[in-house]
Amino acid sequence: MTGLRTIRRHAAAFGRFAGLGTAVTLAASTALVLLSHRIPWMAANALTTVVSTVLATELHARVSFGHGRPGVAVHLKSAATMAAGWLATSAAAGSLALLRPGAGVVLQQAVYLSATALVGIGRYLVLRLAVFADRAPGVPAGDTGSRAAYGAVA
Repeated sequence: MTGLRTIRRHAAAFGRFAGLGTAVTLAASTALVLLSHRIPWMAANALTTVVSTVLATELHARVSFGHGRPGVAVHLKSAATMAAGWLATSAAAGSLALLRPGAGVVLQQAVYLSATALVGIGRYLVLRLAVFADRAPGVPAGDTGSRAAYGAVA
């Protein structure tokens, strides 16, 4: 029964992660469009990327992984996963442009969204296993008894 509970806990965390990530991405996309009418597109893109990364990290820490407010180190680690994801999606889009220079918008979006989905799964795994794996929320480091109790109810 413990294995099923663990699967459910991770599936719920992944669902929250995906939902919050999608919401922040859509909000950032909207903000980018609105800002790009007032300031240069590159500046708008940089601004929305930074703000959405900080917001997503706050939400994922508190809601997806239940760890409370993240510190600077967590924000930096999360930003590193975002940078790696940006490189991966850029490489996918760039590869498509090289392999199929006249690719239509449907194929471009299919490649981009597929790469984004894979990056999202990878990002979840890195955040879950490395960034937020140190302890259960509210549990002092090394307190495995409380950690096990948290895992049983989560």
